[in-house]
Amino acid sequence: MKPYVIPLGCLLILTGLVPPTARAGGQLEVTVVDRDTGEPIACRVHLKNAAGRPRKPPRVPFWHDHFVFPGKILLKLPVGNYTFELERGPEYLVRSGHFRIENFADDARQVDLRRFVDMSAYGWWSGDLDVRRPVPDIELLMKADDLHVAQVITWWNDQSQWKTRPPPENPLVRFNGNRYYHVMAGGHARAGTTLLYFNLPAPLRPAEPGKPIDPKGEFPPSIKYALQAREHDDCWIDLSTPFWWDLPMLVAAGQVDSIQLAHSHLCRETVVANEADGRPRDPQRYPGRWGHAQWSQEIYFKLLDCGLRIPPTAGSGSGVAPNPIGYNRVYVHVDGEFSYGKWWESLRAGRVVVTNGPLMRPAVNGQLPSHVFHAADGGELELELGLTLSTRQPISYLEVIRNGKVEHSIRFEDYANSGRLPKLHFKRSGWFVIRAVADLPKTYRFAMTGPYYVEFDYRRRISKQSAQFFLDWVYERARQIKLADPVQQREVIDYHRKARDFWQDVLSRANAE
Repeated sequence: MKPYVIPLGCLLILTGLVPPTARAGGQLEVTVVDRDTGEPIACRVHLKNAAGRPRKPPRVPFWHDHFVFPGKILLKLPVGNYTFELERGPEYLVRSGHFRIENFADDARQVDLRRFVDMSAYGWWSGDLDVRRPVPDIELLMKADDLHVAQVITWWNDQSQWKTRPPPENPLVRFNGNRYYHVMAGGHARAGTTLLYFNLPAPLRPAEPGKPIDPKGEFPPSIKYALQAREHDDCWIDLSTPFWWDLPMLVAAGQVDSIQLAHSHLCRETVVANEADGRPRDPQRYPGRWGHAQWSQEIYFKLLDCGLRIPPTAGSGSGVAPNPIGYNRVYVHVDGEFSYGKWWESLRAGRVVVTNGPLMRPAVNGQLPSHVFHAADGGELELELGLTLSTRQPISYLEVIRNGKVEHSIRFEDYANSGRLPKLHFKRSGWFVIRAVADLPKTYRFAMTGPYYVEFDYRRRISKQSAQFFLDWVYERARQIKLADPVQQREVIDYHRKARDFWQDVLSRANAE
């Protein structure tokens, strides 16, 4: 199928109609509508003055450099020139332009936004697993960025919005028909780890009642909170980046349900290109801003190369990171009628695409991500890679990554002309993903499918090099732990000893280099 590629939105110019007088300022009423329906729609605005400083209107949700409004807003502004970008998530075209406000200006303009792809019409529903914005603003924020599932972080370490009031009886909120947010998401930042917890009925209890949780502390170990969270059947534990020091230990203990690849270090205008409190990348192998993102993906690929099947996810960190809500998002494919429960079931199954820009709808031999293709030893498996890609950003190459290495790099122009990707052949067990990266100088904007798997005689690929990578990581992490209390030291180290045994067992079962 040929891709549907849309260029950036058109320039819009608005000018105050009244000539300048002694009064310094004017007003402009803006109404934003959906081009296809003509109905007003909520949207996000990045409005800047001539000096490039963001403007913050009163009484609307504002964060960092943008605000949202429900479809109509009256802007009262000083005399001057202004630039703007109007957005409504990645499925609508951006409208950008400039206008000038003169003294006594009193104008009204209608702007339309055009949807160029409707992912939900094809069964793909968007989610953001790291939202730090005020709960009263969430519904408008989600509508303004066309987001369907949000996890709202309302407690963190010792801080909680529920200290002086009881948690809501039903923390899951449904609105606008098919949008959901959960207000009991929370997290712990500890030495070596930041874990996010979803679908809990209340914040986790302190492991040591009466003692504050030290964000740099090694005791109690983070896994004790993970085990406490597991007391609730619906609990989901998400690792907020792949490079946290405790990743090998937590994975070995079976305490990681998903890992964010499009995480809060990847921002709309920049990349926070450091691994503070995590395992640092080699800057020679992974240089610059893109290197930070590539290091995150490399760690995840090595987990896949050890035969593990953990779905990738995404979170904007909006409210802490400078991102809008839903900037980093995970699309989950749901068969039939959409619901919150079915969204999580499909996420656990791995039927996902993560993105902060390009929009992918993959189908390999007609199958969704996470599908396992089977073949018998001595045979060969040929796979037809189907992909529909919609993008607002320029893309040079599409990549097919097999077993952690780029198998095919296809010029986007060639793909756009043919609508086809090269076939993929397997003679041994393995896995693969499809990735697209936008050509942007300031940030890393990409999309990647969840992994597909191939098994010959029902054996998973297990790489000796990847297993050794995590075994070495466990030893390196264990050497960092130095607690004055010998009892506490033994308790923490014991979890890493169990992780050592786990990765040694994986290494002993390796069937590939």
